[in-house]
Amino acid sequence: MEFLLEPWDLPFMQRAFAVAAVVGLVCGVVGVFVVLRGMAFIGDAVAHSAFPGVALAYAFNGNLLLGGAAAGITTAVLIAVVSQNRRLKEDTVIGVFFAFAFGLGIVLVSTRDSWTTDLSSFLFGQVLAVSSGDVWTVAGIGAVLVALVLLLRKELVAVSLDRETARAAGLPVLRLDLTLYIVVTATIVMSLEAVGNILVLALLITPAATARMLTERLWAMTLLASAIGCAGSVAGLYVSYAYDLAAGGSVVVVLTGVFAVVWCLAPRHGPLARALRLRRGRTAAISSPTV
Repeated sequence: MEFLLEPWDLPFMQRAFAVAAVVGLVCGVVGVFVVLRGMAFIGDAVAHSAFPGVALAYAFNGNLLLGGAAAGITTAVLIAVVSQNRRLKEDTVIGVFFAFAFGLGIVLVSTRDSWTTDLSSFLFGQVLAVSSGDVWTVAGIGAVLVALVLLLRKELVAVSLDRETARAAGLPVLRLDLTLYIVVTATIVMSLEAVGNILVLALLITPAATARMLTERLWAMTLLASAIGCAGSVAGLYVSYAYDLAAGGSVVVVLTGVFAVVWCLAPRHGPLARALRLRRGRTAAISSPTV
């Protein structure tokens, strides 16, 4: 019991737990709409498209997160606009800009002779180094993002399920696409300090994918995803503290472990449930009288 309470006596762990909990909750909520839209690839694309902005900011001694946010939002807007062309599928456009942005980032990094701790922390996360100001910034941004997504939830779901029907119904599809892409970008940039650029997609997708296997209802899925993201992030930090492991990687491993357990045991869609239903069906067929 003392071991479980020990990290809470350390100020840097208190800040890390706070940021991890907020980031996990926000990623869970936003990730629900990413999963419903079937746009996990956009999360990966935006995360990697932030790379050239970070590299540029690093080259000119600027703020890495602001550079990443600017590059990510620019890429997200371009994807949303170009995707309106009906001859191009959304995943095709994402692939084009994803490859370009990451390639540009590599070119920019190659112009520098060495890497610094700041750039490494952007790639791999450094949640144990967050300040009190970072905690309040993440909490404020997270509250705005969650409020915006919940306010537009009906419209976002309508566009996710059938874009053409939503457009025929008079919904501003382009504006909704832009809003969702920018929200996803802001969520990813906000999460970079917790898990880093390389692992951030797992934090955005895994809690929502886990909740998707447990329920078909949007509200229940949103609540479950936020709870899984929050609890999994905090549990991952406990694991990293206990075994002296990388914090971001531990968070992702814990969340993936929860996903694996739910995948096996999901009451409707899990393989165990399907095997039990099949077994009951065979038993009923054997026991029923033949005509």
